[in-house]
Amino acid sequence: MSDFDAGARLRELRTAAGMSQRQLAEASGVPHGQISMIETGRSSPSVASLRKILSGLSVTMSEFFEPDLPQSPQPFFTPAELRDLTSRLYNLQILHERYEPGADTGETMLAHHGSEGGIVIAGEVELTVGDQSRVLKAGDSYLFASNQPHRFRNIPDRESVVVSACTPPYL
Repeated sequence: MSDFDAGARLRELRTAAGMSQRQLAEASGVPHGQISMIETGRSSPSVASLRKILSGLSVTMSEFFEPDLPQSPQPFFTPAELRDLTSRLYNLQILHERYEPGADTGETMLAHHGSEGGIVIAGEVELTVGDQSRVLKAGDSYLFASNQPHRFRNIPDRESVVVSACTPPYL
């Protein structure tokens, strides 16, 4: 995904929705300049900011990053297909997440309707939920109401892997 141009993709979705940068900024509750900076490649949004912006377009993170990913009714998946198993039909989202060293969901804590749970498969991930924080290692798991502010950070100098589920789908 190194060739992915987030700014161009955002511009494509915004114009397809018939919105100006200012209209998208108002719809998503972000400054107009932030939309412009992302679209021109002068800024990269945090995960939290991108989610907020995409909410103004009613677009999920999956649709943003993999618009051509087929929505298959099949019940079985290969490891390559496990990146994001989001199903509006079943109201469940299953993710195979890879966090590069230093990766973070952003300074702004996430909060949304639903529940989240997962298990760390490899590495270590610091999870903050409300005012509680813990470093989870391979084999450790978590479960919480996602309306509580939360944040994920990969603190070691190697990749960490998490398999998680969220209901209803958030991305």
